Amino acid sequence: MFISVSDTLQLASKLTFKRLINAFSVYLSYQISRMTGKPRISGMPISISIEPTTACNLGCPECPSGLRSFTRPTGKIGDELYRKIIDELSPTLTYLILYFQGEPYLHPGLNEMIRYAHEKNIYTATSTNAHFFNDQQAEKTVRSGLDRLIISIDGTTQEVYESYRKNGRLEKVLAGTQKIIEVKKRLKSATPEVVWQFLVVGPNEHQIEEAKTLAKSYGVDKVAFKTAQIYEYTDGNPLIPSDEKYSRYTKNQQGQYELKYKVTDECWKMWHSCVITWDGQVVPCCFDKDAEHPMGRLDQQNFDEIWHSDAYQKFRESLFHSRSQIEMCKNCSEGSKVWA
Repeated sequence: MFISVSDTLQLASKLTFKRLINAFSVYLSYQISRMTGKPRISGMPISISIEPTTACNLGCPECPSGLRSFTRPTGKIGDELYRKIIDELSPTLTYLILYFQGEPYLHPGLNEMIRYAHEKNIYTATSTNAHFFNDQQAEKTVRSGLDRLIISIDGTTQEVYESYRKNGRLEKVLAGTQKIIEVKKRLKSATPEVVWQFLVVGPNEHQIEEAKTLAKSYGVDKVAFKTAQIYEYTDGNPLIPSDEKYSRYTKNQQGQYELKYKVTDECWKMWHSCVITWDGQVVPCCFDKDAEHPMGRLDQQNFDEIWHSDAYQKFRESLFHSRSQIEMCKNCSEGSKVWA
């Protein structure tokens, strides 16, 4: 998660004394755990992701939602479960990402979910393919109090865009962006910060400079060039860009591809954040897309009970000894965005 100066100021406005103390406790417990090799967890997560729905209107080739490859069912989070999570975590929670798998705006109650968290002074963000921003939806989004809106735009022409965003229409993304910007200006709202996210893959990397120019013409706040997670990369893949600056992978002396960054036996994410699926499963991070490492269920337990459970502690401990053997960690890459 990239934090700019403006983001830092916005996040700072969400901090209370209790949230500040919690963040310090979490960080201190992580450093002690690193030094001792034994997991100690104090406090509650600083940031969480909640999955509004696993449903999606597109069919992107490296996305479990797009591939329809989940073993877990498709569904959407219920209002009662969502409010239970926010009510329990809001005293210490600073950052809420309303996205995991699926298209968030397919959940009919998304704007009310944002508003509920906003009223508790939590920084809110979501990520969308922007195919659903008619005039009414755009206004509801701006009025919801959403702090950051990430819009996926992976090409500057329809031909290139649809080579990855299967079933998508670039014109809808551009029109949706324009509507959000127009509503922000009309309502004189500083939020949401509008970020175009460009997933760099082989077929679109030649359009990086064009994306920057297009973003400026639409008045978006930032452009993020994100590296793509490729599932089958060892022997090469057409989706791997030629410019290593925008790739998670590098070619070794044997001519095969490997992760550019070494997977080390530690992970700060396991202390400061987690992901909650639409049906209430708590999983360790966003790389556990099919919920293969469930730590507990919030439709049956309180979050505090799960966060400090023996199962979670054992998982954290395993990261200090054999993280590279955990399947979801093998394709991990922190710092995978380049900002413009």
